[in-house]
Amino acid sequence: MGHEARLQADPAESVLPSRRTLGQELLLVLALSLGASAIYSIIDIAAALTASEPLAEQTSALNVSQAERPYLDLTLQLVRIGLHVVPALLAIHFLSRTNAPALRTIGLDGRRPGWDIGVGTGLALLIGVPGLLFYLLSRELGINTTVVATGLPEQWWQYPVLIVAALQNAVLEEVIVVGYLLTRLRQRGWSPWAAIAASSVLRGAYHLYQGFGGFLGNVVMGLVFGWLYQRKGRVAPLIIAHTVLDVVAFVGYALLVDRVGFLS
Repeated sequence: MGHEARLQADPAESVLPSRRTLGQELLLVLALSLGASAIYSIIDIAAALTASEPLAEQTSALNVSQAERPYLDLTLQLVRIGLHVVPALLAIHFLSRTNAPALRTIGLDGRRPGWDIGVGTGLALLIGVPGLLFYLLSRELGINTTVVATGLPEQWWQYPVLIVAALQNAVLEEVIVVGYLLTRLRQRGWSPWAAIAASSVLRGAYHLYQGFGGFLGNVVMGLVFGWLYQRKGRVAPLIIAHTVLDVVAFVGYALLVDRVGFLS
């Protein structure tokens, strides 16, 4: 409610571009980022389903090595991470032209650090444990691949890169698929729940490469995140929660893959 009132009261709303212009902007931002990922994921799941090997016996690899030489690999990892943040910065740039200050509009301004950290940590716990159980169930049901959370070499920089990659994923996804997308859809006249549904389906779609378990789990995560954002108007706790989830998944996998059977 507070976020809705703030959006309506924003003086920049009076000079919004046309609905058509906002729609074109939105499509371009998505085509440069998570919309493109969704298209690739749909192709990936189609390829997986038509392969001779059952879906449950296939793997989906994250954070893969980019080169055999360690320092070249490190360089490429950092460049990839940096460039993947750019679409989020572009989305913030577009919002700053209509909803300045954009960081305050989407709740990424650092005004409530204690609340953001507390809620973000709680969200990570709320989603993380059921998410792991649902992933294991999906594998047993044959509707999900085995997710290899990291294929980085055992170098001194392995864990720092995984942590930074987790933060990059969180910033990119939560800024675009929640803060930016929900703001623009509402400015185009969408109802709150229609916007949340679209955001959640998009989140699930770009995780389809993992299988239908990854799709469904991320749709549910999107509904929770979208509902909280519509209520509180802050994307910061969502970024914190997403970062914690990915750090635990990436670093935990690297530490435990040779010790815990169900990870491999």
